[in-house]
Amino acid sequence: MPYDPAPPAVKPYIPATAQLPEMTIRALVMGVVLGMVFGASSLYLVLKVGLTVSASIPVAVIAITLFGMFKKMGGRESTILENSITQTAGSAGESLAFGLGVTMPAIMILGFDLEISRVMLVGILGGLLGILMMIPMRRTMIVDAHRELKYPEGTACAEVLKAAATDTSREAAGEVRVEGSDAARDAKRRAAIIFGGFGLGLLYKVANVSLKGWKDVANFEFGAPLKAGS
Repeated sequence: MPYDPAPPAVKPYIPATAQLPEMTIRALVMGVVLGMVFGASSLYLVLKVGLTVSASIPVAVIAITLFGMFKKMGGRESTILENSITQTAGSAGESLAFGLGVTMPAIMILGFDLEISRVMLVGILGGLLGILMMIPMRRTMIVDAHRELKYPEGTACAEVLKAAATDTSREAAGEVRVEGSDAARDAKRRAAIIFGGFGLGLLYKVANVSLKGWKDVANFEFGAPLKAGS
């Protein structure tokens, strides 16, 4: 396959000339709150079982749902750029929590105490390092290599945001919203699955911890001849 030194430029969904609200106060506040929620859950999970899950798509769906509820109460509809800012802030909170979860045990092994100032310093420096590293890597790994590196999770998250885009965002993107489209219905279905998962997890923890329905950690002792020391 011949090498194309000048691949065609990737057209962004929202052109740079579009005038849409993006980094608004409500988007930042919601992103910070969702980042705290998913960060706390991710930190708990990574310290307990040693792994975590990505929060990009759940945060995007929840942001779309909450902004939609705000619109029904008489507020202004959100744009796709506001949803993207909220999703980015929420996902960054989960990423910072994972970074803390995998570094704090190492600090304890080295003999340091987990003081709040030390934990905050690691989190702040880790976040700044990620941002500073992303600035020179963005054009190379995202813009220039857009067609070679598919980024499945990022692509899926972008499709979620585009599927639930409002009329204003679609007009700015040059799209015509088709009446009877299933985009809103799909967004509601995804939100119902995520909130249903939250409720199921809450019921599990209440039955497990509060009601002591079963042990949280499996505990089984082998008998002879498999018992240690026999």
